[in-house]
Amino acid sequence: MCRVLAIFVMLLASPAVLAKPLVYCTDASPEGFDPSLWDSTSTSNVTSQIFNGLLSFERGTTRLQPELATAWRIAPDAKTFTFTLRRGVKFQSTPYFTPAREFNADDVIFTFGRMTDPAHPFHQAFPATYVYAQSLGLAAMIEGIDRIDDHHVRFRLTSPNVTFPTYFAMAFAGIHSAEYAQQLLAQGRATAINNQPVGTGPFKFRSYRKDDVVRLVPHESYWGGVQATTQLIFAISREPAVRVQKMAAGECHVTAPLRDIDLAALDRRREVVILKAQALNISYLAFNLKKRPTDDRRVREALDIAVDRDALFKVLFPRGDAMQAVSAFPPAIAGYNGELKNEFDPARAKTLLAQAGYPGGIAIDLWALPIARPTNPNGLLMAQMIQQDWARIGVKATIKTYEWGEYLKRANNGEHHVYMSGWSGDTGDADDFLAPNLTCAASRGGIKFCNAEFDRLVEQGRATVDPERRNAIYREAQVIFKRERPWITMAHSSIYVPIRRDVKGFVMAPNGRVDFEGVYRE
Repeated sequence: MCRVLAIFVMLLASPAVLAKPLVYCTDASPEGFDPSLWDSTSTSNVTSQIFNGLLSFERGTTRLQPELATAWRIAPDAKTFTFTLRRGVKFQSTPYFTPAREFNADDVIFTFGRMTDPAHPFHQAFPATYVYAQSLGLAAMIEGIDRIDDHHVRFRLTSPNVTFPTYFAMAFAGIHSAEYAQQLLAQGRATAINNQPVGTGPFKFRSYRKDDVVRLVPHESYWGGVQATTQLIFAISREPAVRVQKMAAGECHVTAPLRDIDLAALDRRREVVILKAQALNISYLAFNLKKRPTDDRRVREALDIAVDRDALFKVLFPRGDAMQAVSAFPPAIAGYNGELKNEFDPARAKTLLAQAGYPGGIAIDLWALPIARPTNPNGLLMAQMIQQDWARIGVKATIKTYEWGEYLKRANNGEHHVYMSGWSGDTGDADDFLAPNLTCAASRGGIKFCNAEFDRLVEQGRATVDPERRNAIYREAQVIFKRERPWITMAHSSIYVPIRRDVKGFVMAPNGRVDFEGVYRE
């Protein structure tokens, strides 16, 4: 229904509406343009405009709806999933590719085969890391993908998974053109799939100037209707204060979520509307479990209970629109364990360090988040406050930070002791927080958390249809999480997205991501 209304609005749009570009001020550069390779919001916000998934989430909700698949059928054992594919869908024509056929089952099989089969010819030519697919354990999960005919595809799993359909609505699952991939292989240019994207989405790639601007234009043959704007521009503005100034000046029409402390400058501007939602998000400090001394659970617990969260929140969240995170996902999600508590006990923290063999304290590095996010509005200030807390128990923390892309690359390589991170859930399901972040499939060789007992419970949760039983399993998994302390949990926050009053059709997503299909300036 939402898509139909969006198309209706576009058809009614006047010529004056059609002449206006739309500028989104984003907080970081995209890491690339192949959705299979990345899991950061700054990247998926761009790729989600270029690519469609088999399914999508209904605007402003976590409910699944058809996209490139018009229907899907789940077998009673939750191990077989059959998708009916939309007919008449055209891939984008660009200066570097002209499609000779419409979307069909071959494109689905290519997209997921490449991510799950190490012997796949395209993977052999471009042996990339598929971050989200690997974190979910997709290769081990999928037993086979069957091409029934041009418009039907079947996925067979090794074990039941009631959450499996939600994966097809996530950004990483955007469908590629198998025909384009074959062209790139023939040209010896497989890596170009990451910087010259081709999808079926409402906008197509025009250009990118690094750390400055991404330009997209409407896909003229889009199955959902041509978009009512001449250009969609992602203007990259890392500093929140700069985005505020650009919004006030009309240089941004929508901006990445702002910190609550930045909103005062926009609160009284009649031409700006500030949208607010309690997001499905979390910020945390992640430990390197492969590196001494943070490989010791007692050290991790000591560092956790030495942080004065109450003092930190008074400084970082003055409007009071954030809550302290206790577990791995927010209380709004089913299966949350409300019996878990945070603790602030510097004296016990010192005892734990001594028990771990460090009575004189330790020296570690603490990486400060280089971009502002609603759950971590000032990474450097947070790091400085935590540095002071840790100093009181004999811990010398050296604060480090890097440019966003470099920060992610180095953290994935395990160069840190402790780094700041965060997560926004797509589905409103506990599995969406636990599986991609805390299972052995996501551990990256032991840098992140890997616990056999925890993994067993996550697998049980995926396979359990009964909601009450699922919730009990996830509550048990959170007890292990809190005992092992792979993270110092920090905050769940509201998100604020300012938009200019002349922007029509924009709806906030629960995970903070943006969808510009059907969005235009009046």
